[in-house]
This record gives sequence, C-alpha cells and structure tokens, in this order.
Amino acid sequence: MRAFLRGVICLFFGISGAVMAQDAVLKPFVLGSKGPGEVAAKADAVKAALAQHGFTVAGTYTPYSDATIIVVTNDEMKTTAAKSERGGFGAAQRVAVTKVGNDVQVTYTNPSYMANAYRMAGDLKDTAGKLQAALGRVEEYGARGLTAEKLRKYHYTFGMEYFDEPNELAKYASYEDAAKAVEAGLAAGKQGVTKVYRVDVAGKKETLFGVAMKGEGDAGKNMDDKYIMSEIDFKDIRSTAHLPYDILVSDNKVYALYARFRIAISFPDLSMMGANSFMNIMKSPEAIREALALSVGGKKDAR
Repeated sequence: MRAFLRGVICLFFGISGAVMAQDAVLKPFVLGSKGPGEVAAKADAVKAALAQHGFTVAGTYTPYSDATIIVVTNDEMKTTAAKSERGGFGAAQRVAVTKVGNDVQVTYTNPSYMANAYRMAGDLKDTAGKLQAALGRVEEYGARGLTAEKLRKYHYTFGMEYFDEPNELAKYASYEDAAKAVEAGLAAGKQGVTKVYRVDVAGKKETLFGVAMKGEGDAGKNMDDKYIMSEIDFKDIRSTAHLPYDILVSDNKVYALYARFRIAISFPDLSMMGANSFMNIMKSPEAIREALALSVGGKKDAR
C-alpha cells in the first residue's frame, strides 16, 4: 500500500524515481550483523564470506584489542577508481569486526556514500550489493545522512577542506619513484606510520596505500589511531571501519586527504565542541599531516 501511494504521489507531482533517489540520504557505515561471539572467529568467517562474493582481501589491521579491520577490493572498485581524478581513494572498502560488550558487530563502509564523497564516476552499487550478500545489512548508520549531491561538495564547515583540497605530501620524478618511496618509508615506520595494504588502480598510474598510525607518549598521541578513536568513536554501534587512514600515489605525487575532511566524512555529525568532539582532537589534523609527509619522504610543512 505504501509503495502504491508513493507511486501515485510521484505521478501526481511529476517526480521521477531518479529524482527521488537523488534526494535519498546516505550514511557512512552499514551494520551487517550483531551478536555473541569472538572477534578472531568472526573475522575468519567474514573473510571467507567476502571471498565467496568476489572480494580480495588487501590487508588487515588490529588498531586495538577487540577490533579487527579487513580491507577489501574488487574489479568494480578498481575500474571505477580509474575514471576520476584521485578516484583511487575509493579503490577499497573497509570491513570491521568489533566486540562491544557481549556482542560482536560486523560493520562496513557504505560504498555508495564513499563513492559520492570521493567524487567517483559511479556509485559502486554492485559492490554494495555484494557486501550486503556477504555480510548482511541491518541498517545504515553513523550520521543523520547526506544526499549524493551534498556528499560530492562536502566539507565540515566554513574554512575547512573539500575532497579536492588534499595534502600533497611529496613529489617525485615518476610514479614508479613515488610508489617505491612510499613503500620504503612505510617499511621503515620511523614516524609510527606503517603499511596495512596496497591496492593498484586498474589501468592508471595510481596506487592506494592504507596505513596504521601509532604514536608514542603524549607527544605522539595526536596522530595515534587508538587515541583518536577513543575520543570520537563512542556510540553504541562503533565506526571502527573509519580506519585505516590512506595515502594515494597518483602519477608522480603523493597525497593524503586532509584530516579535517577525512575524519569528518566518517563522522559528519560529530560536534565541534564539548565531550567527544572535534575540539578534543584539535591537534590531530596537523599531527597526521606531518607524520604522513615525513613517512613518505616529504617535508614537515608539506601542504
């Protein structure tokens, strides 16, 4: 009956289904399932289910106890990534297995949300369908929601960065030199930044690296994954799949999305001030930028 009434309303006002779809809101994460269990066993089951639905596991990351992140890619992600400028940021999706209380939550990034946030030439609907088939779909969560149109021009607030204003961390003579420098820097791990995964974009000189960030002591906490998430990921359903952070080699340049965009796109409803707010991690964007730049051979003040 509801579907019938909706159809009548659309016809009456001359509104097409396509227009209504454009107005639908998207949220950054999807809850696949929730129930009793242990992280390690559930992570193994998740990997098997992902493989059965055509995903390749690019890497895994355990940022803190009771949480494992599985990064996956497939042909649709890699080919779609090649069709837009810096589309490589969307060449992988992140799946998280997190124990909260007595339950284990299986969650993942919403491919359509991320595709629009990263201005890709497509919405990765096939990938979204395969993730749902592999892991389930209880609900989207993580924000009140944004339309595709708003996501494609998103920034958190006045004066803060858009998707097309990334940090240029370093520049090399060629793509090959840039990728080699990133590999070497992450292997050294001198800034507390280490490699989680690598995904090469199909038919393009572009590579996405996922990185773990672990700072030491009070001086290093502002770029530390565990510390940052302890301040901002506090709701009942965790947004663990925000991690890991990413670095993109595109042609001869090395980029990272500025943290005021990269964090905000996962937590767009996070308050500016107060408990569990951006104010609590005010120093993190610059700390992250510096650590990433230095880890890939760039300068501390790279912009």
